[in-house]
Amino acid sequence: MRDVPVAVLGAGSWGTALAIQFARCARPTRLWGRDPAQLADMVRSRRNARYLPSAVFPETLRIESDLAAAVAGAGDLLIAVPSHAFRDLLRQIHPLLEGDTRLAWATKGFELASGLLPHQVAREVLAPQRSVAVLSGPTFAREVGAGLPTAMTIASADLTFAAALAQDLSAENFRAYTSSDVVGVEVGGAIKNVLAIGAGLADGLGLGANTRVALITRGLAEMMRLGVALGARRETFMGLAGLGDLVLTCTDDQSRNRQLGLKVAAGHTPAQALAAIGQVVEGYPAARALHQLAGRLSVEMPLSESVHRVLYGGVAPREAVRELMSRPIKSELE
Repeated sequence: MRDVPVAVLGAGSWGTALAIQFARCARPTRLWGRDPAQLADMVRSRRNARYLPSAVFPETLRIESDLAAAVAGAGDLLIAVPSHAFRDLLRQIHPLLEGDTRLAWATKGFELASGLLPHQVAREVLAPQRSVAVLSGPTFAREVGAGLPTAMTIASADLTFAAALAQDLSAENFRAYTSSDVVGVEVGGAIKNVLAIGAGLADGLGLGANTRVALITRGLAEMMRLGVALGARRETFMGLAGLGDLVLTCTDDQSRNRQLGLKVAAGHTPAQALAAIGQVVEGYPAARALHQLAGRLSVEMPLSESVHRVLYGGVAPREAVRELMSRPIKSELE
């Protein structure tokens, strides 16, 4: 498949970074986005000035403004749009897909209206026999664009597809690992965003390193609890798409989710904080979807629930911390 084009659908920071990485690895790559003016500027400047201004496009990366043209003849499609736009884009490309086209996504989060994970949405929209995969793990787009060493996970029930994608992305600066646990990789990618908002809240309140590491560790327990309830394998959450992505997103200010928590802790309303960040913050809608899903499954997730109460219930961050610290004592394994 090295000579067959890959089309990346979504020209935000992460889609752009992945398109650059495919092109660096000498695979013909197309990058499509919804904003014609932005795409025209990318053609002229050979960079994404809005989302990834420091990363120059390789010669093998082509900008494509027409969705049908981007999809036509591509062996693999990689969707890199926010979770709220995922179903709509699947519906748009469904009639354009050829029989053997393989589909992957780097979309993270639950669908708000249904609580479904991306692979469940894809199953509803597309034929179930199509090979699909999910990319996730501890990655910031800016660092991938800069060519800094990075590792991530590609999960698929079709391990041949996962291995091929991993091979096509891997180089001296990038290493992809494979997994068959699609549910676990997607759950990790969704929940870590909510917990990163919590880490930003805690750090914004000046609660210290002890609080941050407790939040990460107990957040990992919540992630495992829900993941296992949904059919994931527990060991997946100890890997790149679980613990790795959780630590990265909770501890580095490049994380938009962490930035949201920091701003709310400083006194901004969630709406003001989101406006100031100016990009999609996946953890914000994910907090609501996670609240609904955990309730339906009767899975206890106190940290995630506290984030939801701050964002949607008007609870002050310090009050949410007080409530957490006053919970009944129990075994760490519960």
